[in-house]
Amino acid sequence: MKHSIFNKKRLAVCISAVLATGLSSQLYAEEAVTDKVNNSEKDAAIEVIQVTGIMSSLSRSMAVKRNASGVVDVISAEDMGKFPDTNLAESLQRITGVSVSRSNGEGSQITVRGFGPEFNLITLNGRQMPGTGNSRSYSLENLSSDGVSAIEVHKTARAENPSGGLGATVNIITMKPFASPGEKFVLSGKGIYDSSNVEGDDVTPEFSGLYSNTFADDTFGFALSFSHQQRDFQQQSANIQGWQFQPDAQLPTLDDDKVIDNRDANAAAGAFFPRDMNYGIANVERERTNANVTFQYAPIESVIMTLDYTMGESTTGTNSIGWGQWHDFGGNIDAYELDENGTVIFADLSGNDGSYTANRNTTETNESSLGFNVEWRPSDDFVFSVDYHSSENKADNGKDKGMNGTGSLVFGSDQLVNKHYDFRQGDIPQGTIFWKNGSTTLAPSEIDSHFSQFEHTPGKSEIDQLQIDGSWENPDDSSLKSVKFGVARTEQTMGGSRSWSGLIGGFLFNPNYSAAFPDGMFEYNTTDGFLDEFSNGDNPMGAGYYYSFDFDEAVARSAYYLNSDVLGDDFFSTDAYRPGSVQSQSSVDEDTTSVYASSLFEFEVAELPVQVNVGFRYEQTDVTSNVLQPIPTEVWWKGGSEWLTQYQPGENTILSLEGEHDVFLPMIDAKIDLSEELVARASWGKTIARAPLGSLAGGRSLGASTRPNSRIGGEGNTNLDPYESTNLDISLEYYYAEGSYAAIGYFRKDVKNFISSQTITTSVDDMRDIYQGPRWTQAVSDLGGTPTSDEIFAQMQANGATLNAQGFIEPAGDDPLMQWDITRPFNAPDDKMVDGIEVAVQHFFGESGFGFGANATFVDGDVKFDVDDITKVDSVADLEPQTPLTGLSDSANFQLFYEKEGLSVKVTYAWRDEYLIGVGQAQGSSDAPPQFAKEFGQVDMSINYDIDENFTVFVEGLNLNNETEQSFGRYEEQFLSARQYGTRYTVGVRYSFK
Repeated sequence: MKHSIFNKKRLAVCISAVLATGLSSQLYAEEAVTDKVNNSEKDAAIEVIQVTGIMSSLSRSMAVKRNASGVVDVISAEDMGKFPDTNLAESLQRITGVSVSRSNGEGSQITVRGFGPEFNLITLNGRQMPGTGNSRSYSLENLSSDGVSAIEVHKTARAENPSGGLGATVNIITMKPFASPGEKFVLSGKGIYDSSNVEGDDVTPEFSGLYSNTFADDTFGFALSFSHQQRDFQQQSANIQGWQFQPDAQLPTLDDDKVIDNRDANAAAGAFFPRDMNYGIANVERERTNANVTFQYAPIESVIMTLDYTMGESTTGTNSIGWGQWHDFGGNIDAYELDENGTVIFADLSGNDGSYTANRNTTETNESSLGFNVEWRPSDDFVFSVDYHSSENKADNGKDKGMNGTGSLVFGSDQLVNKHYDFRQGDIPQGTIFWKNGSTTLAPSEIDSHFSQFEHTPGKSEIDQLQIDGSWENPDDSSLKSVKFGVARTEQTMGGSRSWSGLIGGFLFNPNYSAAFPDGMFEYNTTDGFLDEFSNGDNPMGAGYYYSFDFDEAVARSAYYLNSDVLGDDFFSTDAYRPGSVQSQSSVDEDTTSVYASSLFEFEVAELPVQVNVGFRYEQTDVTSNVLQPIPTEVWWKGGSEWLTQYQPGENTILSLEGEHDVFLPMIDAKIDLSEELVARASWGKTIARAPLGSLAGGRSLGASTRPNSRIGGEGNTNLDPYESTNLDISLEYYYAEGSYAAIGYFRKDVKNFISSQTITTSVDDMRDIYQGPRWTQAVSDLGGTPTSDEIFAQMQANGATLNAQGFIEPAGDDPLMQWDITRPFNAPDDKMVDGIEVAVQHFFGESGFGFGANATFVDGDVKFDVDDITKVDSVADLEPQTPLTGLSDSANFQLFYEKEGLSVKVTYAWRDEYLIGVGQAQGSSDAPPQFAKEFGQVDMSINYDIDENFTVFVEGLNLNNETEQSFGRYEEQFLSARQYGTRYTVGVRYSFK
């Protein structure tokens, strides 16, 4: 019987050698070591020449794709210690259907076929990895590409893969000494220049090394890789924290010349107003260290033992300054203009304040994985392995040496006449404040302390996993070729805590403490050149100026002047755990037992070779949630928009809840060689993605600083079922020349158990509400018209309401019960469908050295957020919960390269269309408004030149087109953020010995 008709030309010999080093499975490495002991004649007969470079990497990846069962894409190293990109996420986006989200201007997390980071599973050498911090999502920017030999992206179900990759399972393969016997090492050093940098070093270092060797007749092996990178850069940004919908009945009655209403007949019966308008400059220092060490030992021909350890540590320190204005969601409106969908594009507002903020944040992530594997081949037909690993991933934002959390100090003034929000032109809204001093510039002598807050939110994810696997190869000439089987036990814990100081230190400008902060503390800066990659209209950005101040000086002065003698319980402290702080803690334990089996068949149909792989995976999971809950008692008011939840003193309560679920995941792959060049595939199977931690954690939390019309809370649901997708893939691949192919595929995913949220309005215990209570309504009646909240506060005092020691009005027994909008997750009954087309082409222009690669993914489905749902109901309370899919977008990647006579040049372009980031905004209204990212396209380039067989010099350029990031809310006119990072350049040298 003819099992394969793929021609093994010159390139295929090289490909086979690479496959024998463990690219697709560690079994290849085992076979290489076992077979080599007594195969010297075979070794002499076949001389394998190691081929490296761009074309070699692409050819190896193509070969794995062609020979695999199911839909698999691979990225392999271009040479030992040289991956196509230094950032693994940036490399993955070259794969069809994979797009990335970015953090600090670097690729961070991946979306596959429209399914975001929480729907994809990351494994390291086949082991399930914990998410970064208190999450399921893995941040790839914290893992160096040095020491990585290949990355596999399994887009279809595989029985032997751990569950959790509904979009895809991504397996990162590190170098093993037995995979490439003999001594070899690589050293590289580079300097990084970031064009955005202002305060850090203009050039920062990155260096790495890799060493591998085998000893004692290749029965003992050792490999070590390490890397260290420093990067200094600046992020410039503008943002709005959220938008709130104001029904027509709540809009003020104004003269006709004060209102321009351009709403069309289909607009919602109300208007959308922004919470605030802020601008910021963040100077960032980042260090990343990674290392991997592997020992392998083959005491006898049939046994290989592997001990490996992988670690990563990343520290990101940020000092930022911000400035902006508080709008209170349009609470004090004097004039406004609405566009066709009811979004305010201009507003004249009074009241509230303008502010200048200094923030400091030092976050450290630590990840480690210790694993031990024993493989035993009792005969030529059987292979067994036992694999255990213990892995953890921690994120802690309390690593600043001066405080145990992040800090924010806010200064400003409420001495304003009015302020303008203007988004009638340009890419970014303008915010201008007209002060009582008769100008748009606040004098340093008028700046006072507003408030400060400090927060600590560490998180940790851990996995202990034991896997026992076996495989049997049928020695007989029959259609059944092999069987794989195994069992596993995975114990995963995800948890985190939060401690928040509250809003402390000189709250709300009354009384005034400006004398404690001298004029010289505040430095006047213009906004010349700020966010210059955007079209900013005719005016300079952000009123044309801002004040900056030294964080440490502001802390010292605040601690000295705003002490407990002056402020009582609201005294200034940088301790997030100060007396009176709000603390919470939650964790979720998942214990999963799984079993799997699969069988591979090969036969012929009409003389055409056919390969079928059929299998299943069954898993049973027990879930336990533990939540430390603060107990709310009442909400105080201090005028304006400052409402503060009070909590019962003493120990919080731990609430434990349990849940469980099980899944049966069948799969089948079929591949047929229609000719020597043409391959057809079809795959069907089920995959899952488990619910996010925030949805599973039980208990109830209420907003800590809660204002009217924005009183929200949430609670979890431990019995949530995982997302479950039934997947169909059909593809046709044409391998028409050496290193060249074209492919087209169709995929469809029918997903059930989508997790949605339902919001109910309810009271909590006996908490009373000052808002709309008898004292409130009497004050409004006394004042007449549409008084500001500050005017109501003053009138209530005039009517006899008393202030407590902290300057707040407390609720009274005749006030109504406070109404909270409590949101709870649930599995929606409706199923959702996502389908799409993937196309890819890779072409080498003969022996010219030129080549290109291009791919695109077009996705669609009934999982989009309906931004017009609010136009179809009479009130926000009537909105039905939506179950959209975050991350769904079209994407495309292009790559041009030249490689010949030691010179290689590569230019890449990655594009991603607009997509949904998530539902809900930080300070958005109870209708849970969406967040969308605008389309993004980035150009990168690299040039490598081999001086000789050992030395290579290289130059890299990232984001050469200086692309920016933008996001918006329900409509594009509802601006949310704009970020600008700049271009990065790298120059380096690499020395290798083999």
